[in-house]
Amino acid sequence: MDVYEAVDSRRAVRAFSGEPVGTEVLGRVLAAAARAPSSGNLQPWHVYVVTGEPLEELKRRTTARALAGDAGDEREYPMYPQDLASPYRDRFFAAATQRYEALGIERDDPERPKKIAALNSEAFGAPVVLFCYLDRAMGPGQWADAGMYLQTVMLLLRAEGLHSCPQVMWTMFRKTVSRTVGADDEHVLLCGISVGYEKEGVPRLRTDRADLAETVSFIGG
Repeated sequence: MDVYEAVDSRRAVRAFSGEPVGTEVLGRVLAAAARAPSSGNLQPWHVYVVTGEPLEELKRRTTARALAGDAGDEREYPMYPQDLASPYRDRFFAAATQRYEALGIERDDPERPKKIAALNSEAFGAPVVLFCYLDRAMGPGQWADAGMYLQTVMLLLRAEGLHSCPQVMWTMFRKTVSRTVGADDEHVLLCGISVGYEKEGVPRLRTDRADLAETVSFIGG
């Protein structure tokens, strides 16, 4: 698959078929993704690949917490700034509206938070979830490195005909996740990435992107 095609076709898929993904494919993707850049070649990430019964049990536990209205574990880092100003706030709400309308969850539904949390904790039906951790000693530079690594993983998944959905939601249930994967307290859960084949017949959502002039300035030349 052409690199531009991989970038253009990568999107957060929220409906997976459940078809199994071979371990050899995942190993190939993760081995290649190790070439992603990292300052000082620290390679600060550690990924746990969870499938099969361990994943199903994790889904059951987190979904039960979500449906019970559990607010989740105390966050170890904020998902967004507390005071999100425009244009970021505008982009956030526009994308959220598109996303949950596509999932059939109305904005004024009083059960909306529970439904959203439950869909996420089911990993949208994905048969694989990758959990990315970083050592607590790492700083903003290494978190940026991890982001580049995970983007590389998601593009390589497209080359294999697979889709993904990065989910910071898993940090809300980080204690349940850590018990499943055996991560110690010296590591912080950055996010989970659901992986699988896209479910057929489900409307495909592509959230809008800002015009290039809003996010890029050309100087010189």
